[in-house]
Amino acid sequence: MFYPKMFKTITALVFTTFLFIGCGTQSDSRTGTFQVLLHDAPAHYDEVNVFIESVEVNNSTGDEGWVTVSTPEQSFDLLELTNGVLEPLGEVELEPGTYQQIRLILSRDGHSVVTNGEVHDMFIPSGAQTGIKLNVNAEIQPDITYTMLLDFDASRSVVVTGTEVSGENYILKPVIKATNQAITGNIEGIVSPADAKPVVYAIANGDTLSSTFADTTSGNFRLIGLEEGSYTVSVDPTNTNYSAKDELGVTVIVDETTDIGTILLEQN
Repeated sequence: MFYPKMFKTITALVFTTFLFIGCGTQSDSRTGTFQVLLHDAPAHYDEVNVFIESVEVNNSTGDEGWVTVSTPEQSFDLLELTNGVLEPLGEVELEPGTYQQIRLILSRDGHSVVTNGEVHDMFIPSGAQTGIKLNVNAEIQPDITYTMLLDFDASRSVVVTGTEVSGENYILKPVIKATNQAITGNIEGIVSPADAKPVVYAIANGDTLSSTFADTTSGNFRLIGLEEGSYTVSVDPTNTNYSAKDELGVTVIVDETTDIGTILLEQN
């Protein structure tokens, strides 16, 4: 005997079951976005060119589980990435979880330094093909973008051996700091006069945590990727006609930019 009410009940249960399973599958498939941005601390060269083959991230501490973020396969002049300029290296959708390491794969060749208009090849020591590994512990959450700032310190990464007489050799030994952009803030201001051509440093507890050249035309500067806290902003002119100056107690707040206005330098 056919029972219409029972049929409707069974149909509703079957539909509800499939709906539940469908929703569960959709929820489980949600990913987060992992984004990598490159910037640089200043160096006293005309150019520092680094060839990056790929960027990878890993959710384990072993050599397995690496996921490719991007394959730039191109050269970057690090000295174009100062004063708040950021270069996107790529992004990827990742399953939620903690990703403990990131690494940059650099080419064996293709790196160079330009100083006084002269180009010098830079070689990277053997072993670089395994990648420059950094511990990051990036927490990837569904539907949220995690932005990683990579500060490639050109000044400390370029090592010069030999002499001008015997011949100088340039070696690339990358010094890179990784920071989660979400826990950082910035400092900006103006140095006057601009022809002082200063280097500007953010210093906390005796350590330089960010630095940049002020713009040689406007004097504007921007220090990025700083964790919350109190900093000394130190201005060091490369034009020796002007004296250095420090601004003490500059506060950085997460996700904000602290504008400290104009720093006036005195002539010697």
